[in-house]
Amino acid sequence: MDRDDKRRYFIVGSVVLEVVTPLFRTKLESDYTTKGLASLQAFLNTQPIIHILFHLRHRNARCCVDGQNCCNHPSLPLIYCQWKRLYSEKPGLALHGCHCKFTANPVQLKDLDVTLASLVLLNCCVLTPADAAAIQGLRQYKNDYLSHNTTGRISHTEYKSLWTDLTNFVLQLDPSKQDELVKLEKRPLDEALCNSYTLNLLDIHKKLDEMDTSIQNIRSDIKGQNAYMQEILLYIRKDRCTSEFGISELQEKDKRSIIKPFKLGQDIFQLNHKINLISEISDGLKGYASDIVMMNDGRLVICFPWQYYNLLICNSEGFQTDSIHVKGGPCYVTPINNLAVAITLMNSECVDIYDISSKLKLQSISVPGMWRWRDITTIDNKLVVCGANSLIIIDYQGEEELKTIVTECRPYRLHCHGDKIFYCDKYFNNNKYLYVYSYADDIHYNLKLPSEPRRMTSLQDDSLYVLCDDSSLQHVSSDGRQYKTVSAKGLNKRCGLAYNTNQRKLVTTTPHWGIFNIFYEK
Repeated sequence: MDRDDKRRYFIVGSVVLEVVTPLFRTKLESDYTTKGLASLQAFLNTQPIIHILFHLRHRNARCCVDGQNCCNHPSLPLIYCQWKRLYSEKPGLALHGCHCKFTANPVQLKDLDVTLASLVLLNCCVLTPADAAAIQGLRQYKNDYLSHNTTGRISHTEYKSLWTDLTNFVLQLDPSKQDELVKLEKRPLDEALCNSYTLNLLDIHKKLDEMDTSIQNIRSDIKGQNAYMQEILLYIRKDRCTSEFGISELQEKDKRSIIKPFKLGQDIFQLNHKINLISEISDGLKGYASDIVMMNDGRLVICFPWQYYNLLICNSEGFQTDSIHVKGGPCYVTPINNLAVAITLMNSECVDIYDISSKLKLQSISVPGMWRWRDITTIDNKLVVCGANSLIIIDYQGEEELKTIVTECRPYRLHCHGDKIFYCDKYFNNNKYLYVYSYADDIHYNLKLPSEPRRMTSLQDDSLYVLCDDSSLQHVSSDGRQYKTVSAKGLNKRCGLAYNTNQRKLVTTTPHWGIFNIFYEK
């Protein structure tokens, strides 16, 4: 029953984060664009909006402009960290005590969570009474059942009473969300994603503000402790006590230290669901996905080199799709941290690095000798790409020169895990060897497989799945010296596969372009 309660919390949290939050942002964007404003920052910088929001944060203030509309709210719904996110003081106006001394920060819609977005909508935007009631209802339900719920559970009785209202509120704002709500209600519990969502939904900053206020009232004779506590609060505000995805580095190390190794050839995965992205792609070759990865937060990043040069991004349910136009055509992709990916290009000897949240290109690195249409991976905070009979190591932080490692073949596919680089020849060269290079020991060796290796990904225990040209799937030991054949689970030689150790999920492309499979560990 406890697991069912947690799943109900996860479903409601998923609706708030994956449906309601984007919906609020869209309505806010629609409001300010109809007013002829090009950005959220421009909207927040208009005098009436600054004035309204200023009084939602400040008491007993009389403004020098538009003084007749000043008001003194009994409560301050705009908390400290939200105000600091939106506005900064103008230089030279420190003694000026009204909204005139503030200017909007360069915030974007993605910077607004559901609470802040709803606050701006309800106080600053033109809404119908029905829409305003729906937004207020969703805001209240988020607080009642998620933000102030430290157990991370919702009982069956509570769920029955809230789900109808929750869906009615959403459909009032956007009737097209019906199918998405049905899919989310059937969603199985994903422990890692649930933990991440719980951290996101708990009203941590409000509690920190309350602590901050209490500390300000501590007697002066413990001033040193006050300063110390202020440092702690600042640290918590910046790092939120944990990593972005709810698992600290120490917890991750502890988790990996107790991982039970898989038995080679063990039946590990079962199909959980399919993702249909056919509506997001074109017919013919434009629908071909050349590579796919799963990020630590569960987002998928897919290369469509002929789909208007698109890098497609979506969550593991196929929702919240977004895309990045990549000049040169994205061929292969590898994560370099939780938010950024590096890609090789169809029409360039460069590696581009993109932030997939802001969609900004962070770097473009020219790599002399790099072969196009070849794979990319990471090792020891460096990138690895393919050269002519060589591996090229790139320090994308610019501290070291390019390093070239001579190989026994012309590398085509790459994968790194731990201190090892696994690579293989192009499949039509009839080369059945999987090659291994130990980066730490500078040692090369190989393993002969039943057929030419085409794709590979590492699993939770550092062993590998290698998909071969005869459509067989080989389970290779972590040292790359043994293998055993396992069921290919509907894969064929044209499929791609990628496993994420945080999510403990395997994603595969399929022979049907636009259809992707998500497998969970049994």
